[in-house]
Amino acid sequence: MKSIAVVEDEPFMREELSHLLQKVGYQTITITEFDHVADQLLCLSPDLILLDLNLPGCSGFQICRDIKQKSALPVLVLTSRDQMRDELHALELGADEYLTKPFRKERLFARIANVLKRYEGRSNLLEGPGFLLDRNTYTLYIHSRSVILPKNQGKLLEVFLTHGEETVSKKDLCLALWGTAEYIDENALQVNLTRLKKTMLSLDMHQQILPVRGTGYRLLKEGEHL
Repeated sequence: MKSIAVVEDEPFMREELSHLLQKVGYQTITITEFDHVADQLLCLSPDLILLDLNLPGCSGFQICRDIKQKSALPVLVLTSRDQMRDELHALELGADEYLTKPFRKERLFARIANVLKRYEGRSNLLEGPGFLLDRNTYTLYIHSRSVILPKNQGKLLEVFLTHGEETVSKKDLCLALWGTAEYIDENALQVNLTRLKKTMLSLDMHQQILPVRGTGYRLLKEGEHL
């Protein structure tokens, strides 16, 4: 049974959505506390997230951004905001579908089914801006092609993606590469990072790995600065 997390602050709408989804065979998880919503969802790891935009505390836009930076969880935005700019912004942040309220339940069910179908077999995929990484095989899907990364390069890219915009410490990078951080080999770490940078450049990836002085490294969009 597929699970759907309902992120909606209006109690009546939240209960109605949960009831509708359960009637057609989905398991539902309702979010009722709106602090650290993205962290809650990442821990719950539902098959799909039904996300409102107008939420107390953190907006649905930011939650969508945080989710998509750290996972490949599908997000269907369900909102009363019907402006084109809002829809485009949500899609730019990684939302998979955008549906406005009020809605016909048949349309909602069809959109949910379509998103779930697209994500079948993608549980091992990490999503980055414009690419996907299979964390089992370290196959990178980018620009309509697939490339199998060398194991160490795949491990490094995986740890950067799971940290999102956060700085990755040298300790975490060494743990990813060698399973230990008891002795940090700066030269070996630099060699592996340089190889990954060259691969990213050859694949025309629009991200760059930049050092954070005294702390570690971050994966940033091309042109971004620390």
